[in-house]
Amino acid sequence: MDKLIAAFPQNITDALQIASEAKFRAPKNEIRNVVVCGMGGSGIGGKLVAQWIQDELAIPVYSFQDYNIPNFIDKHSLVIGSSYSGNTEETLTSVHQAFDKGAHIIGVCSGGEMANFCQQNDLDYVLVPGGNPPRSAVAFSVVQITNIFVKLGFISADRMQEIESGRQLIVAEEENIQNAAKDLAPFLKDKMLAIYSAAKYEAVAVRARQQFNENGKLLCWHHVIPEMNHNELVGWGGGDDRYAALFLDTEDLIPRNQRRFDFSVEIISKQTKNVYLLKTKGKTVIERSLYLIHLVDWASWHLSTLKQVDAMDIKVIDYLKDELSKF
Repeated sequence: MDKLIAAFPQNITDALQIASEAKFRAPKNEIRNVVVCGMGGSGIGGKLVAQWIQDELAIPVYSFQDYNIPNFIDKHSLVIGSSYSGNTEETLTSVHQAFDKGAHIIGVCSGGEMANFCQQNDLDYVLVPGGNPPRSAVAFSVVQITNIFVKLGFISADRMQEIESGRQLIVAEEENIQNAAKDLAPFLKDKMLAIYSAAKYEAVAVRARQQFNENGKLLCWHHVIPEMNHNELVGWGGGDDRYAALFLDTEDLIPRNQRRFDFSVEIISKQTKNVYLLKTKGKTVIERSLYLIHLVDWASWHLSTLKQVDAMDIKVIDYLKDELSKF
């Protein structure tokens, strides 16, 4: 896993090269909504991109993780099926349903049934390198999904340059990122962790939760500001030093949300001594997100070494899939 995390910047370079060569046909019908279907390490790419482009895109984008698609999907929908293996059953089921309803389909995969389905039905798809855990391939999903929006004319090509700038940032900051990750890992050990971010970085918080779950075998949850100020902040009245709070500090919030952020840190610090502000770097949401993703990935791996657990081990998920195959 440490080698896969170290490859993140190179993965971005490789993904950008694949994207530069990708071609997508224009939809036959006006697109009025976009749905990105994907689970786990494949699905997080859709969540990230949806937040990155929400201030630019003129139509709604939904990130979907289930079998049965929303009823609004029709011939005016663009449905992106993101499945790293190409065999994710929930994603395949939802893409089949969207196809039957006349949606414009584009696949992102390394092969498998997704590639076969797209080939058989003359649908556009983009292939990425396979063979690794999906959570280690997030660079390929975010780049390809962003590129689909660019190539279809929904957003500016500047977003691709921001991804490249983010890559350059984490390469230049690798030593600082490593030091920050090594500092964070001991804080996480033996804690019940809550991860907090601004709403526009919720996908980054979800990614952090997933990495701590899978790599660090750590049970945790996440919430966002300002919504957590309307419910979970009260819940901290029952908090104590068994709990820890990790705040993703991006320093780009609107003034009222920054005040909410600072106030939340102040209130929670009265209930537990375990409060950590994780600062990011970067000039754009994309740059800051990539920086945090890389830092948290490393922290999750360092946590696994501290806990003496195998970061690659997902036997319980494999067991679940095996049991479902009998159903």
